[in-house]
Amino acid sequence: MNAGLQLSHLSSSFAPEDEFVPRLESCARNIRRVSVAAIFHATSGHPGGSLSCADLLAALYGSELKLNPDELLSPDRNRFVLSKGHAAPALYATWSTFGLIEPQVALTLRKLNSRAQGHPHVVDMPLAETSTGSLGQGFSVAIGMALGLRHQRNEARVYTILGDGELQEGEVWEGAMCAAHHKLSNLCAIVDYNKLQSDDRNAAIMGLEPLAQKWRAFGWNTLEISGHDIASIIAAFGEARGAGNRPTVVIAHTVKGKGVAYMEDQPLWHGSVKLTREQAETALLSLGTPVAQIKELLDVSR
Repeated sequence: MNAGLQLSHLSSSFAPEDEFVPRLESCARNIRRVSVAAIFHATSGHPGGSLSCADLLAALYGSELKLNPDELLSPDRNRFVLSKGHAAPALYATWSTFGLIEPQVALTLRKLNSRAQGHPHVVDMPLAETSTGSLGQGFSVAIGMALGLRHQRNEARVYTILGDGELQEGEVWEGAMCAAHHKLSNLCAIVDYNKLQSDDRNAAIMGLEPLAQKWRAFGWNTLEISGHDIASIIAAFGEARGAGNRPTVVIAHTVKGKGVAYMEDQPLWHGSVKLTREQAETALLSLGTPVAQIKELLDVSR
């Protein structure tokens, strides 16, 4: 990897207030661009679900986590677990965008000896809070963190993003019952509801509807929003903080492969795919990437 590569990143300190949402939208675009480039260099990865959760990650890191390199291990920090660990390219791209890791690291996805492995690994990347990838387990860890913070009388909050196919795991519903029983109001789960999973549509494999009613039946404060509307995402996080004695789930309706026309709403682009140079360039152009940045992203030494 070329140590001289200078990819732009955006600070999590935004001002004035009327520029806050546009700046986060810019962050989301950068997350998508870096995710595509990382998957191109890795010759493998999960583009569909990485692109669908980019707005959610931008809103989380810009409005709720607000981490800076000097406070990453503060016991009072809000915590985030990417339960859908296969979307690691988007997570690394987010950290790069917000200046939490070097820009070059995100582009070493899945390389031998890289810290940016195909699923988040807490030993290599302490920012990850916990290793994830086995579906449902990240959600369980997030519940444990929220319960531990409650016992410590620590007011920090815990956020976690789940994939919708992940909700087919029984562990998720055991965890949902546990969190409601313990009244974990410091826990906010976000479902990246793009309606697709690895082989087909959720509805064809194991239907999830009526999804909102299921979460409500388990005792959760349940919100439904567009997962591509930054202002709506931030507003939902605000509502979650005022949910009383209940955990909150935000069902975020998204589009798999968001922003790249040939990937959108196509199960083929879930994961384990190799992007050709032409496909990567087309994707980056679809994401509004300047030609000079496309060259910068795709021509770095590997």
